[in-house]
Amino acid sequence: MEEKHKSRLMTEYRRVLENKPIHVLDIPDEYRYMDAELVELIEKSVGAILGLE
Repeated sequence: MEEKHKSRLMTEYRRVLENKPIHVLDIPDEYRYMDAELVELIEKSVGAILGLE
C-alpha cells in the first residue's frame, strides 16, 4: 500500500478505521501476483512492523 491508498481508505472508511493503526509499506503496484520479489518485500516490511526482525 502506498500513501494514496491509505488516503482513499480513510476517505471511504474513516469511522471504521479511526484509532486503528494503518501501516504504509511504500511498495509500488508494479509486481505481478505472488511475485517472489514482492513476497520478500512484504515479509521484510511486515516482519519489521511486528518486531520479528
